[in-house]
Formats: sequence, C-alpha cells, structure tokens
Amino acid sequence: MLGAGCGLHPAGALAADTLRLAHASSSDSLINQAVMRFAAEVKQQSNDALEIQVFPDGQLGDEGAIAESTGSGAITMGLGGVVDAIDPRLNAVSLPFLFKDAGAVHRFLDSDAGKKFLAMGEPRGYVMLSALDSGFRQFANNKRAIVEPADLNGLKIRTPPNPVILDTIRQLGGLPQSIPFGEVYTSLQSGVVDGVEPELRDFSDQRWYEVVKHVSMANYIWSANYWYMNKAAFDALSPENQQVLRSAAADTTAWYRGRLDEVYGKLTDQLKAKKVVFNDVDRAAFLAKVAPVYDRFGKAWGADFIKQLRAGVGRE
Repeated sequence: MLGAGCGLHPAGALAADTLRLAHASSSDSLINQAVMRFAAEVKQQSNDALEIQVFPDGQLGDEGAIAESTGSGAITMGLGGVVDAIDPRLNAVSLPFLFKDAGAVHRFLDSDAGKKFLAMGEPRGYVMLSALDSGFRQFANNKRAIVEPADLNGLKIRTPPNPVILDTIRQLGGLPQSIPFGEVYTSLQSGVVDGVEPELRDFSDQRWYEVVKHVSMANYIWSANYWYMNKAAFDALSPENQQVLRSAAADTTAWYRGRLDEVYGKLTDQLKAKKVVFNDVDRAAFLAKVAPVYDRFGKAWGADFIKQLRAGVGRE
C-alpha cells in the first residue's frame, strides 16, 4: 500500500493520489523551485493521477527526521543531506576534496558507478530519485579569514550531523558543533558557535551573512541533497506512474544543474554588497591534512568501498 499521505481511492474515484514531499530548505530556495517544477510536471504527465504536496522550510522536521519519516511511510518523499537512516555510506561523497568541480560530481552521479552507489538505499526501504547539488562547502566565521588550516584552530564551527564533515573539521583543527539547521542563525548570533562551513545558497537564504562576514572559499567538501522516496509507496504505483516520477526527477535534475552557475555568480555579488568579505584558501595546505579522514572511514566502511568510490570518481 502507499505510504501515509498517499491514499488509495475507490474504483472510479477521480481524486489524485497525494504524495507528500518534505525538505528543510527555504521556500524561496533553488531546491524549492526545483521540487515545485517537479510537482507540476508529475501532475501533467500523470494526467492528474498524482499530486505532489510540497512541505518546505522544515515544516515536517529537520533533515534527519525527514529521512526517518520517509522510511516509515509517514512522508512519501524527502530531500536532504542527513542520510544515516538510509545508509551511512552515502556520506562518502562528502569525503574532503573528493571532487575537483561540479562537472566531476555530475559525471560520477550519472555513471554506472554512481547509479550503483545511489541504489544502496533500496535494502533499507528507499528509492533514490536523484541527488541534487547541495554544493561545495566553504568556511565562514566572525573572527578572521581562514587561509590555512591553522586559522581554524580553536574555532567552534557548526556542521550538520554528517560524520565525514564532523571528522574533517576536527582533523583540520576546528571544533565541530552539530547543531540543527533551523538553529544555526541564533547559534551564530549568540556566540554558541564562531562560524559555519556553508554552501553559499544556504548562507544567503538563511541570512547568516547578517552575523558572519568572513567567507573563505575552500570548496573543501561537496555534499548532496539526496532525493528519495519510500520504496513501498513507489512499488505500489503503476509502472507508468513510476516512470513519470523517474522522468520528472531526471528533467528537474537537469534544470537544477543548469541554473547553478548563474545562481552562484549572482549570489557572490549580492553577498559582497552586504559587506561579506571573500578570500581564497591555501588548497595545498588543506589537502596535506586530510589523508587520515580517508583512512578512518576506510576502516569504518571498508577500504575496498572507498577504493571503488575513488575509482568511480576518477581519483585513483
């Protein structure tokens, strides 16, 4: 049967099956624009048989709760980067400096190796529809410019509850603090943390620039906004409607990727106008520090798994 919120209707009923999609990004974010386009295409291509009900802004919980609720069927679909409930190994795409640029990310995700990687959620009851760019992460704080790893020493840096990001910040000398996304602004404002390691769209959408003015462009980690669906709900759909969802997700992913360069270009100019100061980091100095992160997660997830991932990405 379909998950909660995806009611089955008696024979002859004209009402659509409603699929509840939740995410924690803001309602005016590119993520939300993407899923609204997805909802419109699904409605049209299914001849109104499917209706996507979108819940942005963390209305149904933070990212971890969304993943858990999707697994239980309380939510039909979710997007987010907190995926331990699906498979902790999905965090491996966040290994530091794994990807050279967005093109390398997309080539991996679209490859056979990438599709095999995404399929790891199926044994736990999730169908992966896509992985949208949560983007490359930077360093931002209200104390000083970060140029080399030593500049992170002693700084309390908010991170999501992603074990790779937590371990990487610790390895680079910072003091990672796992704080829910919705509490970041007040944590920065009150001094609970000194900074964040944000993707720039979140930095802007959540208005963190109001309390943090130093942004150091490190591109130190790429993170995914995984797009997943309750497998039982997916399997309950007709093959035709399953294909509608997959096709609409692929179209949305292509549209989303095509917008990124334009969005980042405008965003940087807007943030500079708000007195945010940007600087580059000494990338070689950071690269020299992160090998132990790969070693630790190789032990946790299997050295062969990490080796295959790096080969699939083209880094072996």
